Formats: sequence, C-alpha cells, structure tokens
Amino acid sequence: MANHLFDQLLAGAAGAVAIQTEAHSLSYADLEVETARMGAALAALGVEPGDRVAAQIEKSTANLVLYLGAIRAGAVFLPLNPAYTQTELSYFIADAEPALIVCDPTAHKAIGTIACGARVETLDARGEGSLPDIAAARAPFFEPVGRRENDLAAICYTSGTTGASKGAMLTHGNLAANASTLKELWQFTAADRLIHALPLYHVHGLFVAANVTLMAGASMILQPKFDADAIVAAMGQATCLMGVPTFYTRLLNHPGLNAVAASEMRLFISGSAPLLASTHRAWAARTGHSILERYGMTETGMNTSNPYDGERVAGTVGPPLPDVALRIVDGDGGQPVERGVTGVIQVKGPNVFAGYWRMPEKTREAFTGDGFFITGDLGVLDEAGYVTIVGRQKDLIISGGLNIYPREVEALIDALAGVVESAVIGLAHDDLGEAVTAVVAVGAGPGPSGDEVLAALAPHLARFKQPRRVVFVDALPRNAMGKVRKAALRERFAGLYAAPGQDARAGLNGKPEIST
Repeated sequence: MANHLFDQLLAGAAGAVAIQTEAHSLSYADLEVETARMGAALAALGVEPGDRVAAQIEKSTANLVLYLGAIRAGAVFLPLNPAYTQTELSYFIADAEPALIVCDPTAHKAIGTIACGARVETLDARGEGSLPDIAAARAPFFEPVGRRENDLAAICYTSGTTGASKGAMLTHGNLAANASTLKELWQFTAADRLIHALPLYHVHGLFVAANVTLMAGASMILQPKFDADAIVAAMGQATCLMGVPTFYTRLLNHPGLNAVAASEMRLFISGSAPLLASTHRAWAARTGHSILERYGMTETGMNTSNPYDGERVAGTVGPPLPDVALRIVDGDGGQPVERGVTGVIQVKGPNVFAGYWRMPEKTREAFTGDGFFITGDLGVLDEAGYVTIVGRQKDLIISGGLNIYPREVEALIDALAGVVESAVIGLAHDDLGEAVTAVVAVGAGPGPSGDEVLAALAPHLARFKQPRRVVFVDALPRNAMGKVRKAALRERFAGLYAAPGQDARAGLNGKPEIST
C-alpha cells in the first residue's frame, strides 16, 4: 500500500536541489536517503504507525527531515512552537500522548519532566547520541509505511476563546489535496525557488510553503527566520516568497527593495492575517508586483486565493479554491445570505480536517448537518465571487500571523492581586496587523503597574501572546446582559498604536519576533 502524502512530496529530480541553506544544500536524492534513515530511526525507537511524534525545535533542515521521516514512518507529526512555555507544553503532551518528543538540547531536561512516559530525543546534528546521530547509523533504505487518504498525518493545536486548546486532525488526504491544488493554482514548477522565511511549526510554513514546494519538485531557500536583509539579498536567485503581512510592511522599509531587486521574482504571497490595502498598493508601486493574498485556517489549510492570472483585488482573499465549496450564512439561522451581505463563512472540501483530537462534541459543534465546517470568520462574497474577511465571531486576535486567544491571557491577569477584571483585545498596528492589548480594571487599593502585569505573564505565555501594552481603566463597559463590550473598548483605544507615547502606567513588551 502506498503512503498517500509522502509519495507525492519527494517529486523532484534526484539531482535537483530541494533545500538550500547558507551552510549546505540537500538534493531530492539526499532527501530520499535522509528521510529513509530518519524513518528507520523512528521505527527503531519504537514509533509505530499512528503514533504521535511531537517536535518543539528550532527551524532547520533537520526539522524538515524529521517531519518527512515521521510521515514516511506512518507517524502523526505534532509541530509545537519553540516559544511555548512548560505550562503550555504540559497540556499538549498530556493531551496528544506522543510516543516520542523531539526537542532542542537546551530543553531536554525541562521537557523530560513533563513527558508523561514519552521518549525524549534531541534534534542536534552536532550532538553525539542525538536523533540525527541515531538516524545516520541506520541503513539508507526504509520502505514508506502504507497510509491511506483518511489516515492522520498531523495534529496542529488551535484554540477557542474559551476552554482547552483543540488538536486539529489533518489527514494525508487533507494535506496532499491542498498542496496539489495550490501547486496548480499558483503555477509552481520545478523551476521555482521559494524564499522560505516562515516558521515550520505552523500550517503556513510547513503544509503550504514546504509541501507545495516539494510537491512541485522545486527548491526552497531555507532561512532561519525573517530577516529583511537576507530576503532582499535572496530575491536575485529566487522566484517566490510566501509571508505574513508583517513581512511586507517591514520589507517596504528596506532601502534595497525596488523593482530591480524584485525583477527575478514571479510571485509574492501573503496570508495568516489580513493584508492592508495600503500595503498592497505600496508594494505594487515599489516593486511592480501585485501581492497575492489568500485565506486559510489550521483546520482547513487554504480555502480561497486571489488568482495567479487575473485581478488580485486589494483587501480581498479571492474566490474559493477549485475544490472548495464556500458559503456565507447568517449567524442565527445558518441560512445563506445574499452577495454583499456579511455572514459566517462555512467551507467544505478535501482540505477540511477530520475533527478535533479526542473532542467528539467539539467536532460535532464545528460542522453543519450537511458537512460544512463553521469557520467562525465573518466575510462578504461580492458579485465577482471574491471573499472579503471582515471580522470574527469570537475575539480571536491575529498578531504577526499568529493566533492569540484573549481568554487565556485574561485568566492570568485576573488572578493578579489588585486586579478586578481584564479584557484583552486586538488593536490595529501597522507592523503586526493587530497588537495584543490588555485593558485592566483595578480596585480601590494599589494595583499592579503595567510592567508588573507583563512580568507576571512572561513565565506562562509565549512571547507573541503577551500584551504590547497594558491600559488601566476604572471599569470595563458592559451590555444589558452583563457581557463586557469589547467592541466599545476597541473603538475607545483604536488609535493607541498610532498616537505618540503611551499611558504612564502602560507596559510595553518590546519588539516581538515575526511568526505565523
């Protein structure tokens, strides 16, 4: 039996470069050998088909080899953000029950204390006894384990505004179908060279950027993180860039970005957060290229995309993909609305996940009776069939391409001495799209300062979840039912990041790294 996803990913000619870094490059023939050894190593460590392999590791070639080796071995890959704290990891590990956890050497001891019986290995090519060292000792032959379309390939944790994080179960069929559709839609071929500056723990960087590139037999220039200098320098030898809006706003500030620098490029793609129309226009004026914006989710991969050939409309995410059915319904009765009317986006197609890991009730709630996934995003479909995202049903914040769920942050702030209650909101930010902002009501006695709030959050939250500013108020606004009116807070503080200075008691968390 074939391995549905893996068999489609190593599609390049044997001698063609698959992955290039500053230090070295791997051909498709090299990748075949390295993933065979990795698959054999995982099997030797006791990983069986269907077992979860969790990875909290920094971006590297070895990271991609681990992912592909896990798929080859029939395992279920569980990518985890390296920024997650031990508190956050404890939940994911206990919930997913991985057979193996792979981490960087510096985290080995800490993760070992929360491993829940899982074997813990390090991913450090220089370390004796590390996973790459174990793999290097294996023979370069390992038959891909048979996996069908509906077998799980990965679990990616997402969250709701309340309750526990949910593991989205992505099948071989989900990932293969989405990558194949995008490859054709965006016209990727073996001649392409993608600048890969996205993280590898997220759907965008791993299942879109890497999978599409590999399935096309193309090459990726693997950069460890976003670096404007490195991206501009690479444009002369590349053809494509995938990024989040923050990439493009920061690149527009680079003095070397111009039409000449971008002359070898054929495609710039943006996603994971809304791209401002002003950024779209500024990019076109500066480079002569129109950014292609698309829309997706952890649970679905990509759902819509502006066309490769045809008008790319600023402020929209384009029409649904050819194999995706999309409808917009009213939030109350779930009935389709007319074009031009805002409603809740629902999608159906081979890209849509199999459900939430060990949460059958949450899975049932996420789907309609006729099989459409309820995205929770609010959108409008225009007469030309283009979708515009206008908001979210819940209070999800997307900052720098990463999802932040306010309830998680609020619970920690509310537990601090002197705090009556808090509301965490996203406010417009030129660089990040949305900035996480905490609005805190304190009692009559002394309350914490903004810096004290941030210091209390730091051990428990990844950096991207921590508020950029803390604003203090006498009381939070509420409606007649007693619910906090976050819309009123967003309106009140709408210009916070545009105005000079900040509240005397506000805390500023520095400049975060870009992630997606």
